[in-house]
Amino acid sequence: MLTNVERPRLSATHVYAWGVHLYTGMGLVVAGAITYVLVSSDPLRFRDAFLLMAIGIVIDATDGWFARRVRVKEVLPGFDGRRLDDLVDFLNYTCLPLLLIYQADLLPEQQSGWLLVPLLASAYGFCQVSAKTEDGFFLGFPSYWNLVAFYLYAMQPPVWATVALLLTFSALTFVPARYLYPTQPGSLNRLSTVLGTVWGALLVAIVWNWGDHPGSSPGARQLVSLSMFYPVYYMAVSWAMSVRYWMRRPRGGQAISNR
Repeated sequence: MLTNVERPRLSATHVYAWGVHLYTGMGLVVAGAITYVLVSSDPLRFRDAFLLMAIGIVIDATDGWFARRVRVKEVLPGFDGRRLDDLVDFLNYTCLPLLLIYQADLLPEQQSGWLLVPLLASAYGFCQVSAKTEDGFFLGFPSYWNLVAFYLYAMQPPVWATVALLLTFSALTFVPARYLYPTQPGSLNRLSTVLGTVWGALLVAIVWNWGDHPGSSPGARQLVSLSMFYPVYYMAVSWAMSVRYWMRRPRGGQAISNR
């Protein structure tokens, strides 16, 4: 005899949790759109790619807040949202920015093999169990290759400088320095978020007025130089906190906090 088996009901909480995962997954849609514009012949493809990357950053910066509010780990323990997030981030923060550098001819064809170095370094960084520390930092350079690509494209440095920057940031992936994680709690992270929001708005304004090339917008190079305030702040504070951590560790291994 067949018996009716009661199926588990899909509660509103489950719907919200799946909605958060879908929101994170929209980063893959953004990645697809970036790929499409980068391989197109549209003269505005690089401008559009950077604007789409900005949308991807907004999704990445906010999905964690939604996930914590809905408690997705408790509601959907069988689905790993962090793994989905890592897949999206590896595409949008590493693979596609490096593709943009290649498509924009920021390296000569015979020098394009250097792009494999940050690709492999980033893969190593993403696979590190301790890539995100318990006290609220990234460990090692956090694969901000989208921002590296932006400044390389905007400033158009000599080839030797481009290669040097790619190799330097790749090497920093293996150095266990602590980098600010602005979406985590803490007063310094809140300050970084405020400054980052201003900086992000400035970058969007710069890119929006680029046209088919950064040099086509009057004063673009000056604005790009002005926007360097945030990367300089971010790197300086991150390394200052790392040095502080390293100096404290031998005297008892105390963890520092950005709170």
